[in-house]
Amino acid sequence: MRKIAIITARGGSKRIPRKNIREFCGKPILAYSIEAAKESKLFDTVMVSTDDEEIAEIARRYGAEVPFYRSENTAGDFATTNDVLLEVLAEYEKRGEHYELGCCIYPTAPFVTAEKLRDAAERLENSGADTLIPVVAFSYPPQRAMIVKEGRLVFEYPQYLDSRSQDLEPHYHDVGQFYLFYTEAFKRNKKLMKGDILPYVVSELEVQDIDNLTDWEIAEMKYRFMQGKE
Repeated sequence: MRKIAIITARGGSKRIPRKNIREFCGKPILAYSIEAAKESKLFDTVMVSTDDEEIAEIARRYGAEVPFYRSENTAGDFATTNDVLLEVLAEYEKRGEHYELGCCIYPTAPFVTAEKLRDAAERLENSGADTLIPVVAFSYPPQRAMIVKEGRLVFEYPQYLDSRSQDLEPHYHDVGQFYLFYTEAFKRNKKLMKGDILPYVVSELEVQDIDNLTDWEIAEMKYRFMQGKE
């Protein structure tokens, strides 16, 4: 079974300029995703999908392939990850290269490791599912959420007003790090979040949205902490 890692790294980051190649704990953050994919030895191809020459140069320096650039359609602000992956797979098909298993890795995912990718791939292959998505539990039960109506706090789900937190079913959210998927199922569904999905639960210590510079600093602190534990 041929496998491809697709790292999605466009150049037009708005909230943190040049986010995908900004230095993170000593090297461009993109390098962590490339190194994890290559060190896993899972993939026949590790490629970076980008529209940016500087990103492409850094990607190649760390061992990824950049055989083609993104089209105008997938380089803009409104293109989705699904759009990018479908374009990449279609372009490889045009070149006579078919992959049965794909892995989308985000370029700002320093908590992804080779070991995690290998473990996730083994779980997916033994599960019968279409896709595997890493998730983390919400730190506070969403069932106890409150909203503001006409200047006053009200419970969104009043039926849980007297429920103990430990009695409520855990809820999870996507951590935005990587997605493993069978390509035929993905091409049929055209969405990663559709079909038979296997959860891969990770620790909150290994998760950090990076939308602003404060997030970036927290991610670096978490990363250094996790490195110190090894």
